[in-house]
Amino acid sequence: MPARRLSLALCLTFTALVASCQVRPLYNETAATQANLGAIAYSDATSRVELEVRNQLIFMTGGGSGEPASPQYRVKLKVSSSAGEVLDSQSTVAQTGRVLVIGNYILERVSDGTVLKVGTRKTVALVDFPFQEFAKLRAIRDAENRGARELAELIRADLSMVLGR
Repeated sequence: MPARRLSLALCLTFTALVASCQVRPLYNETAATQANLGAIAYSDATSRVELEVRNQLIFMTGGGSGEPASPQYRVKLKVSSSAGEVLDSQSTVAQTGRVLVIGNYILERVSDGTVLKVGTRKTVALVDFPFQEFAKLRAIRDAENRGARELAELIRADLSMVLGR
């Protein structure tokens, strides 16, 4: 009999714990979340890669309509990128590399200046380096663009989680 009561108590405790969870799908955004995302203004860009991330964020959060005239939220965005070569173990010639794109952001409410989220996200884009110098520069730029798009998607997901609460 005590074993039965113990198992019943454990079952009830487990049921209460599971019932208290509030797991919601990330991509099941409500109209309120979409409206909040559309009410975000972004800081001005200071580099080409930062401009790529900013433009992607404006497009994704605004639904293609651009930045709002009177924003409710502001995101201060700082993006940097660096390209590095990966040496092949058999030779000393670098033929492959990676581009690291790092984004730091601060989401704050415009009305009272309250900071809602501070975050850092990183993406890595792999690249093959050709022997021609111009082709190498173009490959790095393409990798930066890919990394910027991925970074914007990650930051948008973070903003969506915060503003969906």
